[in-house]
Amino acid sequence: MLETSARLLRLLSLLQAHREWSGADLADRLGVTPRTVRRDVDRLRELGYPVNASPGTGGGYQLGAGAALPPLLLDDDEAVAVAVGLRTAAGSGIDGVGETSVGALAKLEQVLPDRLRRRVSALTTFTVPMLRPAESRVDPSVLTELATACRDSERLRFAYRDHNGSASRRTVEPHRLVCTERRWYLVAWDVDRAGWRTFRADRIEPRPPHGPRFPPRTPPAEDLAAYVSEGVASRVYTARAVVRLHLPVAEAARVVGPMDGVLEAESESTCLLRTGATSMDVLVIHVGLMGVEFDVVEPRELDDHIRVVRDRFSRALDRSGGIAADRGNSPGDG
Repeated sequence: MLETSARLLRLLSLLQAHREWSGADLADRLGVTPRTVRRDVDRLRELGYPVNASPGTGGGYQLGAGAALPPLLLDDDEAVAVAVGLRTAAGSGIDGVGETSVGALAKLEQVLPDRLRRRVSALTTFTVPMLRPAESRVDPSVLTELATACRDSERLRFAYRDHNGSASRRTVEPHRLVCTERRWYLVAWDVDRAGWRTFRADRIEPRPPHGPRFPPRTPPAEDLAAYVSEGVASRVYTARAVVRLHLPVAEAARVVGPMDGVLEAESESTCLLRTGATSMDVLVIHVGLMGVEFDVVEPRELDDHIRVVRDRFSRALDRSGGIAADRGNSPGDG
């Protein structure tokens, strides 16, 4: 009986790990006959697990979606990894996920063996998250709807508000969701505008019904994270620039975040930063506060704004120095 129970758990684990198995493959993995596999599948069904079977030479077994969520079978490292993910999700930008993650983590700890409970407890007790607060909250049902449309290659209809607050109706062919620490973005082909667009997920209001399905297009870039980063850090701004940072690209990446601009290696000691801001003056401050030696590649107009800001700061220092000198000569000093 103990051997049968262990085999049932192993069978359930295999069905959870892979989308579909043939009877022969399951029999080979479990070291039993295909007939035993069929009996074990029947036992799982009696226990409430919806195992679907398709007949024929190309058929097989697949764990279906049931009314109740079956228990997940995790090894030690997987259990700890899930705990880490839940801990991190508590500070995510998905509306309501923080509270849900805490509850899920509590349930996970209840069913863990002692050896893992101590590891997870130590991890959660002695870890202090240093996550920046999310700039926007996304309804998890919206993310699920967007992800499903991406997976099924199904046209998506939604109302959208751009960064100026202007509303529009969009019909797109969704490709991928891209997430940063603080925001989620949808990369999609805009059908009416005949071009690739990036949409902030928190500004999307789905308007079903969706469809029909479409043949997937070649994406706008191999590295979609870099594509979105360039879009949100420079393309959407009226003031854009390329500056040379006097740091190797790997070191610059520790200073420049994906929302600050796109880095490109130039030499062993320098790299290029493509970035943008709402104005040239703001761009000067944005680049200056990175604390990295730099020079302007383009546009030359940025040099003029740097000189203006430099002179403004110089005058401020001169005035501060004059006040300090006056105070030094006042009665009672010294």
